[in-house]
Amino acid sequence: MTPHRINLFCLVALSFATIAFGGEMSPTVHVVLTTDHGEIELELDAVRAPATTANYLRYVDRGCYNGGVFHRTVTPDNQPANNVKIEVIQGGINPARTKEDGPAIILERTRDTGLRHVDGAISMARAGPDTATSDFFICVSDQPELDFGGRRNPDGQGFAAFGRVVRGLDVVRAIQRAPAEGQKLTPAVLIIRARRIPNKELP
Repeated sequence: MTPHRINLFCLVALSFATIAFGGEMSPTVHVVLTTDHGEIELELDAVRAPATTANYLRYVDRGCYNGGVFHRTVTPDNQPANNVKIEVIQGGINPARTKEDGPAIILERTRDTGLRHVDGAISMARAGPDTATSDFFICVSDQPELDFGGRRNPDGQGFAAFGRVVRGLDVVRAIQRAPAEGQKLTPAVLIIRARRIPNKELP
């Protein structure tokens, strides 16, 4: 991508984020995921990962994660085909609303955002670069192999971290330990509701 195209993308991403946040660029946005295992509070970085955050909030605000599921757990013991091990849980939108998935977003690399896949980081699941839509994952312990230059994905581009868990890491760990067949949670863990927390509700 040329410098001109990069600058243009940054302007577009910032404009998209500003619109999504009601005309103001808030440094962080808080979202609560209420699951059948408990609550997980997320702090999303709207400044360093504006396009990824705006994309996630689009699904939150449309209610697409209400009735969604955490469907995948990755532990040290259930990835025998991978030489580079990671620990995450992965979730997505309500299965009945899959037609509302997309469009794919550009990959905001950790090289550019300065964010890292630390314990509790939230990031977007993807196949190739610029393919992420609505599926996301949460890190269990630090996962540097998911950063730019990491070896988990052969392309070395890493994944788009865009925030972190600030409350409910115990719930994340409980979900990771839930019954599974391979990496498929059985049953899936229900996301009852996903909602933004207005700033006035914050302590």
